[in-house]
Amino acid sequence: MKTEFNFSKELVTACERLELAEPDDRAINKLISYFLELKKWSRKVNLIAKGTGDVEILEKHFLDSLTLLPALTGHNPHLLDIGTGAGFPGLVCKAAMPELTVTLVEPRFKRVSFLRHIIRTLQLENITVLECRAEDEVKLPTESGFTHITSRAVSEIKLFLAMCDRFAATGSKVICMKGPKWKEELNSFDASNSDKVFKFVSTTEYILPESKSLRNVMVFDSIK
Repeated sequence: MKTEFNFSKELVTACERLELAEPDDRAINKLISYFLELKKWSRKVNLIAKGTGDVEILEKHFLDSLTLLPALTGHNPHLLDIGTGAGFPGLVCKAAMPELTVTLVEPRFKRVSFLRHIIRTLQLENITVLECRAEDEVKLPTESGFTHITSRAVSEIKLFLAMCDRFAATGSKVICMKGPKWKEELNSFDASNSDKVFKFVSTTEYILPESKSLRNVMVFDSIK
């Protein structure tokens, strides 16, 4: 007999295994609603890969996003998530960390509609969705007060850091979420001839419990 998937139990167990802070009941209820709405919308809108099972959705999208939380340090953190897609990692982090201010950037209308629906459904405050690209300085001004910038959509470290160049002067930290080739990408960034405005500070390694996939949350600080 097939066992019914228990999102709450699986999430708490996975957080314990990764030594992440366990979300409180309020956060878990919001994440459950998010999970269910994601599955419902994915039947009609291309939000995640077709045929993705419940365990994989939880691990690849929700748990992976939560590994960002320990890096969101400092007073009044404001996270900019570029190319957020269905809200990973920024919207998940917001649901789990209510005090976090979040700006989500996503150019595709259907995904923007989904994000705004989730924000209304979860009754989240201090979160903004911008239907634009990272280069749009009108909709996404440089002086927006971001303390942290991240993306799961940009594939290479040096490309993403170049995209974030204009935010360095405001003191923003950049967080790259990378797989097992993070060292090669870091070496490629170090070897590039461009004038660097960010420096590598630290990385934290996680091994996702079901897939055993390697994740590294890499922090870069602006060079002032």
